[in-house]
Amino acid sequence: MESKLEFNGVYGKYHITNDDQIEVKKYRIALLICGISFTSGMLQWITFGGSFAWIWLVPMSIGLGFALKWVHIYIQILHRALQFFWGLGSIGILILILQGNCQELLSKFASQPILTLLIGPYFAAMTGLGFKEFFCFQRPEAIGLTLFLPIALGSHLLGILNNELVMGLMLFSAILLLILSLRKFGMDPASDIGDKSVFEYLKREGKTSGL
Repeated sequence: MESKLEFNGVYGKYHITNDDQIEVKKYRIALLICGISFTSGMLQWITFGGSFAWIWLVPMSIGLGFALKWVHIYIQILHRALQFFWGLGSIGILILILQGNCQELLSKFASQPILTLLIGPYFAAMTGLGFKEFFCFQRPEAIGLTLFLPIALGSHLLGILNNELVMGLMLFSAILLLILSLRKFGMDPASDIGDKSVFEYLKREGKTSGL
């Protein structure tokens, strides 16, 4: 028989099952893959140039996609919006890759700020996930990610900061995401699942489709 942990929620008692806990593990692993890929890609770009650093965009996009699949967010429209931005940004990344000459992809991004509009939605989704983590757990690395990533990309698009500062802010954001993802593994799975009675209430009210 599947073991269940019982909790008292805002709208009554609810249970956390083994499946719930497995889903949390999947979320944390996906977030970690995203954090490792983002950090590795930035470090490789800064240290050795962008010729092969673009490869990290692939696991980074996949990792965030699965993280957004398994993250628990009470408001369905917000959850769907983050997934939409991820999908839009991932299509933008794919377009850049399919244009050919992948080894010049990141150099092209650095020299043509307008390309930020193609991949910006992806990082908007990442920023939104960081905000969710800060809102729920008040982790300083989460609010740092939420602040520095849009500053970096917005400044690059508008030409406010030079490329070196933009890359520095993006590397800092990547490191913050990696720290955030690593610290998640020390948390009780129940904290990531949230109050399931709220999900069940919203589902009854027709405002969400549940977990």
